[in-house]
Parts: sequence; C-alpha cells; structure tokens
Amino acid sequence: MTSPAADKPWAPNGKEDGLWSAQTQPSPEAPPTPNGAADFRVPANPELAAMPQTPDVEPNRNYTLPELIDIAQRNNPSTRAAWERARTAALAVGMVEATYLPLVTANVIAGRQTAETPLAIPVGTQRYFTATSEGVSPSVALQWLVFDFGQRAAVADVAKQGAITANVLFNGEHQKLIFDVTRTYYTYGAAVARVRIAQQTLRNSIAIRSAVEERLGRGLATTVEMAQVRQQVAQSELRRVQAEGQQRDAYQALLAAMGVNATLRIHVEDAGRRRLPDATNVPLDSMIKLALAQRPDVIASYSVLQASQSGIKAAEAEFMPKVFLAAGAATGQGNFNANGLPTIGQQATGSGVLVGATVPIYDAGLRAAQLKQAQSRAAAAESTFQRTQTLAVTEIVAASNALRTALESYKAASALASAATTTYDAALEAYRNGVGTVTALTAADSGLLDARQAQADAHAAALIGAANLAFVVGAMTSREAVP
Repeated sequence: MTSPAADKPWAPNGKEDGLWSAQTQPSPEAPPTPNGAADFRVPANPELAAMPQTPDVEPNRNYTLPELIDIAQRNNPSTRAAWERARTAALAVGMVEATYLPLVTANVIAGRQTAETPLAIPVGTQRYFTATSEGVSPSVALQWLVFDFGQRAAVADVAKQGAITANVLFNGEHQKLIFDVTRTYYTYGAAVARVRIAQQTLRNSIAIRSAVEERLGRGLATTVEMAQVRQQVAQSELRRVQAEGQQRDAYQALLAAMGVNATLRIHVEDAGRRRLPDATNVPLDSMIKLALAQRPDVIASYSVLQASQSGIKAAEAEFMPKVFLAAGAATGQGNFNANGLPTIGQQATGSGVLVGATVPIYDAGLRAAQLKQAQSRAAAAESTFQRTQTLAVTEIVAASNALRTALESYKAASALASAATTTYDAALEAYRNGVGTVTALTAADSGLLDARQAQADAHAAALIGAANLAFVVGAMTSREAVP
C-alpha cells in the first residue's frame, strides 16, 4: 500500500476503504508530467470539497462586537471540540465508578465428541464400536471486589479531577474565543481607520496638485514643484492601496478568529470613534488575586495537581491486599450413546459463593517503580502549578503596562494629529497665497498622514490592551463583558 521507491509517487490501489468512490477511483499508476517527471499529486476526492455550513447573516446589517462573538460561539469548531473533550472526561468518571459494582457474566459451554474403536472380532457387519457424548453447561458468574484499601476511590478522584479540568478548559476555550474575536475586531477597526485616513490624504494630495496647477497656469510655479506634487499624489495612492490590502487581511483574520467560512461577507460596525478614558493607576494586587482565583489555566493546573496526589494514593494501594467475592450458578446436561446400548442422560445443577483475598508479595519492583512515577508526576504537577501562577502574574503586569502605554500614546497621538492638521492647513493656505513652498506643504501632508495613523493605531492598541487585561485576569467571560 505504499510507494515502490523513495522517488516514485504513491497511488491508490483500491484498498483505501472508501476514501475514493468507484466513480472517482484513480488509476493505479499516475501518468508522468509532460516533461517526464513523476507526478506526486494526491488523487482528488470531490466529497471532501463540501464546506461547513455558513451562518445566516443579514446582508444589510452592521454587526456589533457582541453579535460577532455570538456567531463565533455558535459556529467555531474549537469550542465544540472542547465540549466533546469535557464529555469524554465526564464519561471516564462513570467508568471508574462502575468498578464499585459487581461484574456479572453469563457463560455457555457446549461440546460433542464421537469416538470409533475397531472391534477385535466383528459383530455381523459392525466392525467399529462408536460412542458419542454431548453436553451443554450454561452458568452465571459474579465477581465483586469488595475492599481494596481506597485504590478505586483514588482512581475515581483522578477521573473527577480530569473532568473538572476538562470543564474548566472548556469555559477557558470560550474565554479565549471571546478575546480572539475582540482583538481581531479592534484590529480590523484600525485597518478601516487607516483606509479612511489614506483616502483623506489622497484627497489632500490632489488638492495640493490643484493648487500647484493653478499657480503654474499663472506662471508662479515651476515644473519641479509640479513633479513634486505628482510624486506626492502617487505616494498617497500607493498608501491607499496598501491600506485597503491591510483591511482585507484584517477582515480575514476576524473571520478566522470567529471560525467561520472565509468567504462569508458580513458588515462590521466601526468602533474607531469610541472614546477612551485617561490613563490611571490600575490596582495590580487586587487584579492578581482575582486572576489567581478565577483564571481557567490556574484552576486547571491546580486540578491536575490534585489528581496527581490521588495517583500517589492509588499507587500506594497496590501494596495492600484486596478482598473479593465470587459466586456462580451452573447447570449441565449431558448424553452418552453407544452402539446398541440405551442412551445415558445426566443433568446436574450447582452453585457456590467464595470469599477470598489476594496479597501481592513479589513483583520485581514493579509497584515500587509505579509509586515513584506517581510521586514524580505529583512533583512535576506542583512545579507546573507554581509556574502557571507566576506566568499569570507576569501576564497581568505586562498587560497593565501595555494598556497604560497605549492610553498615554493615544493622548499624545491625538495632540500630534491636532497640531499636524493645523500645520497642513496653514501650509496649504500659505502656498496658495504665494508665501509657502511645495516642499513644506508636502511634508505637512505626509506628517498629517503619519499623525492620524498613529492616532488610529494607538486607539486600537488601547482597546486591545483593555481586552487583553480583562482576558489575562479571567474576566472576559461573556460577549457582554468585552471592554
């Protein structure tokens, strides 16, 4: 079922268990390419081209961030996968708890045997002595582990902690999804703002060109000035094209975070004009305590630590005896038939109850090694828990600093944009009145573009920083909790 050589392509041979239908079954040998090279393409299966169902959206509606999060939570495959993992972990608890109850089995044994023995002296035409025996013995057996010094309880606690971990991580998956959609939503808003700024800059450059053309018509401008403004218009057009490309990339990133089809067309409400608060000192101590008490990764890590402690108890119980109860009830029926003799039949029934104990004596150090493994896993789980706590504190401090920097940057960028607007308006008016230069005017135009883009980027960074801080604290728990 594989390629005949390392430089030869693999091709299906019809034993792929329905991966390719009979209508699309490719030939066993893939034809070479026109230039004679081996073709390593994989045969196509049209059934795999079916795309996931696209969520229904209203084409003329602008969707807000909470509405986008709602669509993502209902359609993202990662949350459904996390839910199935939680269900699997919950079923494991029931599987362990089933070991507390007895195991009842039904068994049936049946057989038939025929033996022929040559006769030393034939009796008439009979030269062989034939004997046939047959029988059926149905039975019901019961096995019950009565006492095991807490081994099953420890294993059950491990399973319960695993279920708790899976459920906590399921909620954590939703929190991460909410944050990812929020982050890409604000990034997309910044990209939209950059397009709007680039379009305005292009209009400004065209206005400068018109002013130069007007002065050139009156003989007050030079061809060098005309070349400069044409270069400025071309530069502004390039920035507009680049900004629109970044907007398309940001839109695809938003759809990817939502987990929906990349071909979905949805109108997103603009959050670029949202007012921001001033930078303030954030109470780190209270946020750190809150995060350590409610972050899913911290809780899951602690649950793994608890499970490892129960694993030690389960390993220690292997050194202790186990008491079991066994019971059975059986009936049997057999027949014996020989040549010329009457058939002999027998039927019997029986039942019994046994109570026993098994004590491990020697196993070449297997149980001791298993105990050391459990202790090592517990030590590693404790270190992981401490590392998770430390990482959580580090993320909170970093997120708080990033938010403060973003808010201060937005304040500074807003002042810069206001000053750049004044500079541009003054430079344009001065040039029209013949007291300014094209060089100063184009520089003011470029400075205004940079200032406005810095303001838009700082605005989006502040919103993303607030979302990131809420996420690392563990407070981004619903679509209504987004900052």
